[in-house]
Parts: sequence; structure tokens; C-alpha cells
Amino acid sequence: MKFKPLYFYGAVFIIVVAILIILSQQSENIENTLNENLNTQQMPNDEIHSQLKSSETPGKNNVSQEFKHKIAMLQNEVEKNPTDTTKLLEYADLLAAAHKQKEAIEYYQQILSINSNRIDVLFSLSFIYYTLGDLNKSEEETKRILAIDPENNDAKYNLGAIAATKGDKEKARDIWQRLAEKYPEDEIGIKAKNSLERL
Repeated sequence: MKFKPLYFYGAVFIIVVAILIILSQQSENIENTLNENLNTQQMPNDEIHSQLKSSETPGKNNVSQEFKHKIAMLQNEVEKNPTDTTKLLEYADLLAAAHKQKEAIEYYQQILSINSNRIDVLFSLSFIYYTLGDLNKSEEETKRILAIDPENNDAKYNLGAIAATKGDKEKARDIWQRLAEKYPEDEIGIKAKNSLERL
């Protein structure tokens, strides 16, 4: 059985979405939390950022040539075969990692036009819209996940986090309370309980 990279990418984005949403429970704390994180975090040690000096901010002028080459090659492959969802996903993920979220959205949407039930892609879109501050679109994509998989607890939790970020604490409390009561011993229930305590 061959390992499919799209499941790996989907899992990574689910984890990233969950972490981001946990850190931004209340709208008044989001800006402070992000500013603190930006001031204290070190430059990631990955291929995108490895050739940057620690004082530089990633941008189009200092992205490594190897990374630019990889993006160009993937773009070429996607143009040659626009229905190859594996390459489309790889390209979209790479664009998102390169801080080109708006371009990434286009390719995620292209994947969904081929297969509208791709939960991994919907999580990626929800995450991007959330980071761009478009909470309504983030919520729409999360609801699409729940339309496909009504028992997806990560999506339920994220709906609560989006509601909390929008300032709708009652809705967030209701969602998280149900998760905490239904899954008291599971990770999602514990996470919901902890979020309730911070709400």
C-alpha cells in the first residue's frame, strides 16, 4: 500500500488549524498573542527560511533559488496536467507556505472543483481564510466540512473558536460544552474544556 501525501498534508493542516484557533480564543487577545509570538519566535529552520539571516523577514526578494525553482517546476506540472490533484495540492501547499495565500486559494478551489468532498482541502482553506482575517469564509469552509462529515470533532471545535474570535462567546461555549461533555477523556474534549475555562 502506497502512502498518499495528500493525507499527510491534510493532517498537518488540521493540526495547524487547531493550534492556531486554540491560541486565538478571544478576539481581544488575538493581536496581543500574535505580536508576542512574532516578537519571541525564531526563524523556522526549513528550506524556505534556511538561507535567510535571522534579522530578515521572508519576502519575494530573499526566498532561496532552490525554493523558487521548486515552485516553478510545480507550476509547470500543474499547467501541463491541471487535473492532477496530487500536484495541485502540493503546489497550493507550497504557495501557502511561501506566504502566497491568495494564490494558494485558487489552486485549492481547483481541487474542490474536481472533488468537492476533499476535507483536507477544506481545512486548508478554512485555515488560510482565518489567517487572512476572513472569519466568515473560514466559517463557511468549516461548515462545508461538517456537511460532508457531521461528526468531525475538529471542525466542530474550530466552529467554536471562530465564534469566540467573532465575539460570540455563547455560541462558542455551547459548542465546546457539548464536546467536553461527550468526550471528557479524549483530546478534543480536554481541549474544549480548557478553552471553556479561558473563555
